[in-house]
Amino acid sequence: MKIKSMAEYAANGENPEVLFWVGCAGSFDQRAQKITKAFAQILDKVGVQFAILGKEEKCTGDPARRAGNEFLFQMMAYNNIQTLNGYGVKKIVTACPHCFNILKNEYPELGGNYEVIHHTTFLQQLINDGRVRLKEGGDFKGKKITYHDSCYLGRGNNIYEAPREVLQALDVELVEMKRCRTNGLCCGAGGAQMFKEEEKGDTRINFERSAEAIDTGATIIAANCPFCTTMLTDGVKNKEKEDSVMVMDIAEMVARSLAD
Repeated sequence: MKIKSMAEYAANGENPEVLFWVGCAGSFDQRAQKITKAFAQILDKVGVQFAILGKEEKCTGDPARRAGNEFLFQMMAYNNIQTLNGYGVKKIVTACPHCFNILKNEYPELGGNYEVIHHTTFLQQLINDGRVRLKEGGDFKGKKITYHDSCYLGRGNNIYEAPREVLQALDVELVEMKRCRTNGLCCGAGGAQMFKEEEKGDTRINFERSAEAIDTGATIIAANCPFCTTMLTDGVKNKEKEDSVMVMDIAEMVARSLAD
């Protein structure tokens, strides 16, 4: 795929409609790269003028701050803010709730003020505006699907409806887990836990959460976060259910359902 960078737009004296912040997982994790590609394909197909930072994009510093290294976080954040402000970026969309949360809520105090949108909200807007058209009787019509609320999108930013509305637009049968919305259970990766050794306990959080999802009888667990996708996939494998239960990001589901 040929995606233009902010530098290329700037060289032509242009500004894209939106900057797609890819994030570390979306850039380097093989599974999350598929989510990145799916979302970029949707934007491309519906004619959203967007750019990425490419090699100029650095980690937001979220894991550093959550792990307690404030100095490292501020250093990373200031670098990013300098880059973003240098390009005059106004609107950012990202497929990672961790990037979304920190760019939206924690960058402003350091001088980074942007309109930041999570990709599920952006997809909902595109569907509502008629820019994303979904095929009748798509791949997911009538399928039993459960949705996992990621911490930073749900409790962190009170976004519960947008992802569910996108799923409803796909004509699925949405079955909720007992612990959902404000009472949702973490996948176990937040707060920089993704990057540290686990502590001894009775079970792993992702095993417990995946079991709850499998118990709904759903054939697909819909996620909105690359970390959640990894943790839930591991949980499904632990239950030896990978042949009957898939973990998919909402963007991947929409990309497969686009009308021609």
